[in-house]
Amino acid sequence: MSYELQAVIAEGEVLRRLARELPTARPASIGQGLSLMPMTKALFDEAAAGAGGGALGFRRLPEGFAKVLADRSAGGPVAYVEAEYFGGTGEQRAAVWDGGTLVLGPLHVEEGRPSPPAGSPISQALRRLGVVASVDQDEFSTVGLARHRHSAAWLG
Repeated sequence: MSYELQAVIAEGEVLRRLARELPTARPASIGQGLSLMPMTKALFDEAAAGAGGGALGFRRLPEGFAKVLADRSAGGPVAYVEAEYFGGTGEQRAAVWDGGTLVLGPLHVEEGRPSPPAGSPISQALRRLGVVASVDQDEFSTVGLARHRHSAAWLG
């Protein structure tokens, strides 16, 4: 069983404004007022505009797109997250911008390493976006990020 996610997450209106600038962007609601915009191949190509990926140590964050996310965070916090798992092992990365500044991360938990006491990188990012976890779940599970196993499935 595999799981992969590369996405921008922010308050719904913040992502809708960003999506108006990127014709291939397709935000999807994930709960608690947040939306997720999968970093599909088409969106990556559009956002990269000829530059490569790998900004801030992420695999699918286009060079220059981190600045776009920082700029859009003037309207509210914006996170970029990545997760890749296969057979229960994998890794996560996350960063959050707010008010034009990188305020969290980039965080990274490598394959085979435990999450820090503060939680996984994605849960920490979601917490920074205002997600309140349920009593028996972390922030990742609370907003249903396990609902789809692949980024593109959020478009359906």
